[in-house]
Amino acid sequence: MAKAEEKVSFTQRLKQIGMVFKFTAKQDKWFTPLVAAAILLPLAFTVVAVLLGWGWIWIPLGVLTALLAVLIVLNLRSNTAMMNMMEGQPGAAGQLVEQMRGDWRVKQAVSATTQFDVVHMVIGRPGVILIAEGNPARVKPLLGEQKRRLSKVIGDAPLYDYIIGNEEGQVSIRKLRMTLMRLPRNLSGKEVNGLDRALTALTARPQMPKGQLPKEFRPPRMPRGGGRMR
Repeated sequence: MAKAEEKVSFTQRLKQIGMVFKFTAKQDKWFTPLVAAAILLPLAFTVVAVLLGWGWIWIPLGVLTALLAVLIVLNLRSNTAMMNMMEGQPGAAGQLVEQMRGDWRVKQAVSATTQFDVVHMVIGRPGVILIAEGNPARVKPLLGEQKRRLSKVIGDAPLYDYIIGNEEGQVSIRKLRMTLMRLPRNLSGKEVNGLDRALTALTARPQMPKGQLPKEFRPPRMPRGGGRMR
């Protein structure tokens, strides 16, 4: 199902903006100087306009311009700071797609290894998208396995796959959002719902990570003598 939009009160919105301000200022050393410039330049122009006798109307215009400039700086620099923090973090690509606007249905870590290599599955209007994070030599077999499984279920629906990284043939996490948004809209909403139901059933049984299991996840040994466990 499509993600439901939650109503946010004005107070909650202000708290969210404050948290974004703190986060961005901590991650980006240029954020505070740019915010100061975004405030001071419009206000300085407003003062000059009033002193030259252009009218008091420039005061509210100057304040609104300063607020708009601050929001623009906040949007641009917070996105950059978030990308810097997410780059190289396991599972970051899946989280990024979940935060995208639109009908993107993310099933995180449908396949994984014990070295934190993961493959996420996304269902949307373009079709089915596999997004792999981790070592390319390890995620390519995971992608191949998922393609074979999905080919039996998705029919004629388009299937895309991407490996997150900065090497040739890979997609940087900074460009992932734009890459997905540029994909053609091949499916209708009804077709997306049908795919979602079919693939939810396919992925209902979790797959064990590839590699040696930790001791706490290993099955208990059978008792000697071949007796049944009770």
